[in-house]
Amino acid sequence: MQYDLAEFALKMVAPNNKLIYDDKGIPSVMVYVPKFKMSDVIDGAGDSTHPAFIVNGKEVPGIWISKYQNIVNNGRAYSLPGQDPTVNITWDTARGYCESKGKGWHMMTKAEWAAIMLWCKKNGFQPWGNNNYGKDSRETLQQAIPATYGSDGKINHVLTGTGPLTWSHNKQLDGIWDLNGNVSEWTGALRTVKGELQLLENNNGANSDNPQTATSTAWKAIDATTGAFIAPDGNGTTANSIKIDATGAGGAQWCKTITKTSESFSCALGSLTCSADISDAAKAVLRAYGLLPVDGAEASDYDDDRLWFNNVADERLFNSGGDFGNGTVAGVGYSNGNWTSRGGVNSYVGWRSAYVDLESVGL
Repeated sequence: MQYDLAEFALKMVAPNNKLIYDDKGIPSVMVYVPKFKMSDVIDGAGDSTHPAFIVNGKEVPGIWISKYQNIVNNGRAYSLPGQDPTVNITWDTARGYCESKGKGWHMMTKAEWAAIMLWCKKNGFQPWGNNNYGKDSRETLQQAIPATYGSDGKINHVLTGTGPLTWSHNKQLDGIWDLNGNVSEWTGALRTVKGELQLLENNNGANSDNPQTATSTAWKAIDATTGAFIAPDGNGTTANSIKIDATGAGGAQWCKTITKTSESFSCALGSLTCSADISDAAKAVLRAYGLLPVDGAEASDYDDDRLWFNNVADERLFNSGGDFGNGTVAGVGYSNGNWTSRGGVNSYVGWRSAYVDLESVGL
């Protein structure tokens, strides 16, 4: 009998972690997240399966998330410890580095990111991380190994997975690292078009057969009355669809009709609201994707994590988690979609791959 000693050693300390090898023999360290219901993460929600575990209408038993922010080796994305995460990559290029690894590999989607965020909040594990130049804004000392420095001499990136247990999503060694800060992460299957919210339904973004090009018909708007995914009109003006308005008590609100436009506006996740014409069914969909708090929430209930929007641009994509300089507004609930065009690159934006065994469910 032969043993993979690296895999054996990993299982000794992290039973839900796995080394998944590609056809070039290079591993990625992945964390397994088993399927759960909406009621498992949101009090009072229904017993439907969270959308992260539904791909092309079929439920999957779980998803594999990169334990670490990714690097690139020979045009492929890898999750490895002690690395300086790759940045200055466009959204499409990062997604391509994931999908090139084979069937089921993809850039972490908004559905998956939201599933982790909701699980963390429900279980009291909102992770800390490098959001204050080498440490968390709540820490007094540097907590991780520096990887890069800014021109001002401050720490920027730290090496993946070198922070304390508080930087893990479950505060355990087997958790997902650096979801708060370090580099913000491109998120798949989520965009706005002139402020209209569009996603790929459920976790269809996990299947590369569902294209995420600018003109793909896989993009869907959300009906503000039924919560159903509907075909957008291509102009961001789909009748009855959910859109983001640059107004509201917290600085933004979901609406059917935009009354105020802006190229950059923000709102704390815990303060984000809806106009009166957004139904409870539609609100439930927004909550499932981590885009709306529960009723009665305050900013502090979501760790002051913040969302940024642009309801003027033809298309804006999103990055999540925040970076080394975002301070208290960074976190697993953070999303930024105000500047992020398809051609945009930045030294503070990377990404994270994920994997779903599509063949096991006949896809």
